Amino acid sequence: MVQVTVRDNNVDQALRVLKKKMQREGLFREMKTRRHYEKPSEKKAREKSEATRRYRKLERKRKERDGV
Repeated sequence: MVQVTVRDNNVDQALRVLKKKMQREGLFREMKTRRHYEKPSEKKAREKSEATRRYRKLERKRKERDGV
């Protein structure tokens, strides 16, 4: 559960903190995916492509770090 305290009646700052926490938790992404039903085959394909994307990004960072 995400919880934010409002200090000195500064609601704008509390709202910014709340949005940042929700972004870190991945709630916005989850809400977007749950808007519509996703077939199991579509979910499997999406997760596979996300995994491939993560792997490629990791390899790219490794090559940068190693100086290749």
